Amino acid sequence: MSSSTVISIPNGHGVAPQERKPRFSFPSISSFLREKGQYDSIKLIHSIKVGISLVLVSLLYLLKPLYDQVGENAMWAIMTVVVVFEFFVGATLCKGVNRGIGTVVGGGFGLATAVIAEDAGEMGNAIGVAIAVFLCGTAATYVRLLPSIKKTCDYGVMIFLLTFNLVAVSGIRGETVVQLARARLSTIGIGFGVCVFTSLCIHPMWASDELHNSVASRFEALACSIDGCLGEYFKLVEEKENQTGGVNFSGCQSVLNSTDKDDMLAKFARWEPWHGKFGFSHPWEKYLDIGKELREAAATIFSLKGCLQSPRQPSSTLKQSMREQCEELGSSLASSLRELGDSIKTMRKCRPRFLIVSKLQSKSEELNLLMSPSKLGALKNDDGLAIASFVFQLMDIVGQVEVLAKKVEELGELAKFETK
Repeated sequence: MSSSTVISIPNGHGVAPQERKPRFSFPSISSFLREKGQYDSIKLIHSIKVGISLVLVSLLYLLKPLYDQVGENAMWAIMTVVVVFEFFVGATLCKGVNRGIGTVVGGGFGLATAVIAEDAGEMGNAIGVAIAVFLCGTAATYVRLLPSIKKTCDYGVMIFLLTFNLVAVSGIRGETVVQLARARLSTIGIGFGVCVFTSLCIHPMWASDELHNSVASRFEALACSIDGCLGEYFKLVEEKENQTGGVNFSGCQSVLNSTDKDDMLAKFARWEPWHGKFGFSHPWEKYLDIGKELREAAATIFSLKGCLQSPRQPSSTLKQSMREQCEELGSSLASSLRELGDSIKTMRKCRPRFLIVSKLQSKSEELNLLMSPSKLGALKNDDGLAIASFVFQLMDIVGQVEVLAKKVEELGELAKFETK
């Protein structure tokens, strides 16, 4: 056994404690993780669930009565848990069903290939199986490259190809293909059953909840970005010089990068059983539509960064003359976004869309009057272009918020949001 070295650590006065007997200290796991900045209770719960599932399927090996029933095929149950158990319930169900269908179909095709090739003699058997493996491998690999298949059942096709090759090739010299396939399929079913039981019964992680809350929270992120842009743009020169940092656009960036996340969560949410307020026919495609519109709004808001950082800035006098109307419009945009986000989060209908839109349009018209060509023509070219760029981008956001209000209203109708 390797020896351990005790290192004296200075106390609060910078002096190491003297004549203290060395002792071992075992800090709790949670304290250690907090100190390292890696503590995440949700991920820890998921890890514990995987550990419990592995222990349960390992009993097929550890308990002799169970081992006598399944034998060495118990390893397939363990492999199933390792490759099938995912973070979200829907992901586990999706992967498990794909694995089951791929195993059954691949095993059936492999068995048929082995039986047909068996009557062709030893050489004909080998040639027949080789041709079947080539054709099946080529076709399955081509199918996996199709976008629709890759998005929905890529894992199932991969398992089909793997199972087909294992069964077809083992059938060349074996006469117990059917018994072997039955035993392996049963242990795969046991592993999948353990995954589903653990995933559903121990602190389930719902992809539907994650998608719902994620989309709702993005409205607040965009509203904060609008408030920050307006506050930064209309600050006086003296205030900007004393400021240590600018506007934080991280919220917009996270919205812009949400496409893959939304697609993945929507796919898994469709697999999940009825829970809470989410039924089997919940309109998850509407969340994808809203996410698309949010990304377009985020791109427009992010483009305001160019106005903030441009070396060509309008004069302070011109900015202050339009400050009130711009801030009123920005405030209306931010409050409308927050109202729409709260409507999704609480699943309660917000104000009718025409009320939200009419208020935004009235504020936009007031600002539009200040940006008439006659008034812009009286300004210096640099001043006119600089202020017009900022105002027109702000007015573009009005149209995008109107579209979002329509999408949220449609979601409320389909998902049967409660009426306030």
